[in-house]
Amino acid sequence: MQRSEVVAAIAASGLIAVVRATGADEALRVAEACRVGGAAAIEITFTVPGAAQVIERLASEYRDGGIVVGAGTVLDPETARIAILAGAQYVVSPCLNPDAVRLCNRYGVASMPGAMTVREVLECLESGADAVKAFPGEVLGPAFIKAVRGPLPQAKLVPTGGVSIENVGEWIRAGSLAVGVGGNLMACAKTGDFAAVTEMTRRFVEAIADARR
Repeated sequence: MQRSEVVAAIAASGLIAVVRATGADEALRVAEACRVGGAAAIEITFTVPGAAQVIERLASEYRDGGIVVGAGTVLDPETARIAILAGAQYVVSPCLNPDAVRLCNRYGVASMPGAMTVREVLECLESGADAVKAFPGEVLGPAFIKAVRGPLPQAKLVPTGGVSIENVGEWIRAGSLAVGVGGNLMACAKTGDFAAVTEMTRRFVEAIADARR
């Protein structure tokens, strides 16, 4: 899948399920629950023990489609290369590391570095990033997305942090390409209720679709 196709798949669903788990088994179960709920994109963060192995397994299992598998909390080009070799189709970072973006571009993998100011968003775009993670979302708020897209309408912004079922519509209507959701999904997983993870994912997907209509 080409970089542009990966970004298009993320945009079509509107939801990136951000998986921060205590172990590989939990991460795999959460990823599957999110897939069943309708999330087209799963982000396995490198805070998960054995993250590269989880990415490799998911990338192999869904190589013919179903979900787009990505790596999160990628802080440097070395980790980005590990993720890419494991099969990650996109790489997400909390801030901009130009060398990591350059490496992703070299191997044709979509990159999504983080930013929290207009200047940082512009620097991400100039570095060759495919999209920009607006982070931390709970600090920025939906108004940030609308304000940035005034002077930078070409910016593909994906807020992460502070996105809830109650406010996801505001984020989408403000002009977000998609949203990253972790805490609200992982809260269900902590109790072992993976059916609830699926239901919460479904609710997010439906809320995003409603906001777009």
